[in-house]
Amino acid sequence: MADKILIVDDEKEIADLVGLYLENENFVVYKFYTAADAMECIQNGNLDLAILDVMLPDMSGFEICRKIREKYNYPIIMLTAKGEEIDKITGLTLGADDYITKPFLPLELVARVKAQLRRYKRYNTAGGGTEDDILAYSGLALNVKTHECTLNEKPLSLTPTEFSILRILCQRKGEVVSSEELFHQIWGDEYFCKSNNTITVHIRHLREKLGDSFEEPRYIKTVWGCGYKFEK
Repeated sequence: MADKILIVDDEKEIADLVGLYLENENFVVYKFYTAADAMECIQNGNLDLAILDVMLPDMSGFEICRKIREKYNYPIIMLTAKGEEIDKITGLTLGADDYITKPFLPLELVARVKAQLRRYKRYNTAGGGTEDDILAYSGLALNVKTHECTLNEKPLSLTPTEFSILRILCQRKGEVVSSEELFHQIWGDEYFCKSNNTITVHIRHLREKLGDSFEEPRYIKTVWGCGYKFEK
């Protein structure tokens, strides 16, 4: 069954062009130029990925992202204005998985869509999971088969990117993993390694969800100049 992609952008030319490229890759595309029109589609569920422009006439892409994250964990890619670093950080903090800066090449966006969907499906496969599928660390448990995470036996809602970061650190506990390696492990594409801000923001958001302290971390420890690790 074809993956269903939501596009919300008030620049009709961009939305139509991106939609055309995605349809050529056999995706089912739901395209809207206002947030109000998109919300009904979102509330109906059954989406696999959303592409959201930050600037919309009736509601910001940030607000749409926040509303999606109240119910769904599918990947979200934000479209941001050139040079607006604060937009990128805000989107990632609210639960977006990636961002792309306008103007962009449609083929680059298609590549990112495919990368996000591959990762989402890989760690969101149905099934109960065997003992080998469970990663545990200090009250934290990740089921790599069902994409479920618990903290002290209470469910923890994570985005696909957040889950992937925790999975890698848990699998490599005791080792330092650099931001560049996290990029490569998660996305596998060199062009993602443009800025450490993406990983930094995801780490900060994870710490908030884990109730972790930057000064005295129980889970994610920053090793200055090197990366991040779980203590063994």
